[in-house]
Amino acid sequence: MTGPGPRERNTLGDATSPYLRQHADNPVHWHQWGPEALEWARERNVPILLSIGYAACHWCHVMAHESFEDPETAAVMNESFVCIKVDREERPDLDAVYMNATVAMTGQGGWPMTCFLTPDGSPFYCGTYYPAQPRGGMPSFTQLLHAITDTWLTRRGDVDDAAASVVAELRRSAGALPLGGVPVDVPLLSGAVASILRDEDRERGGFGGAPKFPPSMLLEGLLRSYERSGAEPTLRAVERTADAMARGGIYDQLGGGFARYAVDAEWVVPHFEKMLYDNALLLRFYGHLARRTGSELAYRVAEETVEFLLRDLRTAAGAFASALDADTDGEEGLTYSWTPGQLVEVLGAEDGAWAAEVFAVTDVGTFERGASVLQLPVDPSDGRRLAAVRARLLAARARRPQPGRDDKVVTAWNGLAVTALAEAGAALGRWEWVRAAEECARVLLTTHLVDGRLRRASLAGAVGEPAGILEDYAALATGLLTLHQVTAAAEWLDAATSLLDTAIERFADRDEAGSWFDTADDAETLVARPRDPLDGATPSGASAIAEALLTAAALVEADRSSKYAAAAEDSLVRAAVVLQRAPRSAGHWLAVAEASVRGPIQIAVAEMAPSDLAEAARRLAPGGAVVIAGPPDSAPLLADRPQIDGAPTAYVCRGFVCARPVTGVDDLRERVDSD
Repeated sequence: MTGPGPRERNTLGDATSPYLRQHADNPVHWHQWGPEALEWARERNVPILLSIGYAACHWCHVMAHESFEDPETAAVMNESFVCIKVDREERPDLDAVYMNATVAMTGQGGWPMTCFLTPDGSPFYCGTYYPAQPRGGMPSFTQLLHAITDTWLTRRGDVDDAAASVVAELRRSAGALPLGGVPVDVPLLSGAVASILRDEDRERGGFGGAPKFPPSMLLEGLLRSYERSGAEPTLRAVERTADAMARGGIYDQLGGGFARYAVDAEWVVPHFEKMLYDNALLLRFYGHLARRTGSELAYRVAEETVEFLLRDLRTAAGAFASALDADTDGEEGLTYSWTPGQLVEVLGAEDGAWAAEVFAVTDVGTFERGASVLQLPVDPSDGRRLAAVRARLLAARARRPQPGRDDKVVTAWNGLAVTALAEAGAALGRWEWVRAAEECARVLLTTHLVDGRLRRASLAGAVGEPAGILEDYAALATGLLTLHQVTAAAEWLDAATSLLDTAIERFADRDEAGSWFDTADDAETLVARPRDPLDGATPSGASAIAEALLTAAALVEADRSSKYAAAAEDSLVRAAVVLQRAPRSAGHWLAVAEASVRGPIQIAVAEMAPSDLAEAARRLAPGGAVVIAGPPDSAPLLADRPQIDGAPTAYVCRGFVCARPVTGVDDLRERVDSD
């Protein structure tokens, strides 16, 4: 092993990722992932220390403060390793490969992720957070570094054997889902729903125990199931979780928007980071619930979540930043928690005591140091007083230190936001939300689409080098298709189909119909080409592309329609085994399959100007339905569909079967509800 070379310096100051830039002043000689860093490890004949995290990650910050900012620890790292720092949000392909390795070795994963690799990128030892001092049976980080170095120097053959074994397992597990011969039909979906509901926490809402993550995709899938089946127990389960989250501390009762998860089973204490993708997915769900049930709470949450997105995450260009940090000045909850005394200080004695009762703020506290995270167990009778108190507290909170913001604009997550804003805005009559979605879409198409290919992310208008992955193409295509539906503008359909054609060409598995890789066929070669069909915090790339293809098939001309429909069907058939065996990991698949089983329903409203009939179509349509309104022949789905007697006219179809056109809202409701 040779000593330090001239390239030993920290290069993260040049990164486009705010997370990487957070580490630019570390004494560690961090490098970004790339061929130069791997080649340097080969030249020095030292292992790679790969650290993966993200800007809003609390324990990433802790490990940075304890170890990466410590000169003595950094000296050990620099002497014996080539150190590479990766933003998991910017490089989800790397994160997926090495997270699979970490889970395979330890049985669990998480961030920060700490992996030791051979110079060709093969992992031989992986873990997550390591403390600065030994505790709880864990070695200190420096003890681990010395042990890895000793093993590398004295037992290199064992290292190479371990790495080869891990890589073989990664490649095996990255295979396509098996074709189980399970049809995508009502019995499959009913079985999936029954399995999901068996895991419901009927008392506190949600599924499973603590920690509890907002199950946005499961809720969307279950709501679509209710719309098809009319099963009241399914709707009750959806409402229990929706209400529990909206009234708990995981929801920001002053500023709107949801935190990443609750550390407890009652949704009281959040992990305070706020992610764009969570809030986009939850906006879509709550907007859907509001239009389906008329719930005032669901409508308010949708409205306030949009306010949060536009106020706190919108960039100057009109796209959306990735996240707000979990910490403020290194402390969790500093911005968001309250004591009874602090309420009185802001509101006065009378309103302060009232607010403490309304928001469940106690002397003991629900969080740390006697402070509480605001909840809203019930709506008070005096709504005006609540609104005034919330406004005063929000203004006071704005004067506190604020969490940092990760300004990185991620294509996929902005695509989710475009879909949610456009869909909820059109269905709930909030066209300013649609305009915000259009503005975001234009930023993405202008900045992130380079020579016909998507990039993963940008910062302050500067696009990053990492290429877009499957979820980027799929989520943005779905958002553009949603804009086409609510505006009938051809530009959105043209852009969406171009992305889909590229996705089919570059990401589809040519040997396994219906299976998709997460990276393009011309992307950087990793130790395994990632392919994960399971839905996680966001829809999997495969389920997201299935939704986009299914939607596009109903909106394009016949020749393209058949290609997209076949690809969507193949994808759903491939995923049937997941819906059958692991439905809680297939929330978005369930939502897409529910739409597919119903046709999907297509509603085309021929109108010369915005009409009550089109408004009703958007309100009455079930989740996953395709709804477009505009002048006859202004879009493929409106082709050869004239107005009847000069009146706005709705055409309702399921698959290739269409009902008689109608001109009245009551007749339209009957057509939509007829299956």
